[in-house]
Amino acid sequence: MEAARPLGSRAGILCGVLAPLLWAAAIAYCGTLRPDHSHFAQYISELGERGSSTELLMRYAAFVPTGLMHLAFAGALAETFRSSRLGVLAAMLLGLNGLARVDAGFFPCEVGCEETGSLDQRMHSLSAGVGFLALVVSTVLWGVVFKRSRDLRGLAAYSVASGALGLVFLLLMLWSAELGSARGLFERLSSGVLSLWILVFALRLVRR
Repeated sequence: MEAARPLGSRAGILCGVLAPLLWAAAIAYCGTLRPDHSHFAQYISELGERGSSTELLMRYAAFVPTGLMHLAFAGALAETFRSSRLGVLAAMLLGLNGLARVDAGFFPCEVGCEETGSLDQRMHSLSAGVGFLALVVSTVLWGVVFKRSRDLRGLAAYSVASGALGLVFLLLMLWSAELGSARGLFERLSSGVLSLWILVFALRLVRR
């Protein structure tokens, strides 16, 4: 990595710090505006479901801006690790996650995120699935990249573990997808583990 980064790269890394914080804050705040919403049993996307009181806030103050921030962070990573093909690939997957999150914001889920067959619901479900899987794979690949870096080797095991945990919680969410189950809890655990990884990674780069 270069000792002095271009302004664009520094801004992109800052986006990596801010995105997880904004995402967590938006989920928590929208939850307070919806006393009927259960963080345990309902998907995050249900805070932005069509017709809800928090639809626009969740879509355009959470999904879209944090997705754009992930894209900016991915661009900064691709620039910073441009000498590593694996690093560039991992950055592209992180960017795909950001693009998918933006897309999920533009296409809100139906009430209860029920698979009604509507275009919005199909696009939202596809975007959410692609985004989660892209971020899981990216996190694991970054673990390999870190293993090859003297300065970031300490993050290698943490990255692989974060990717593995994110996937496990995602599978548990799918397994417990019936209404009234813990699907909301497992989704938040998966999103939380992966978001925390982004924050830790970005902060390490800021310290450099």
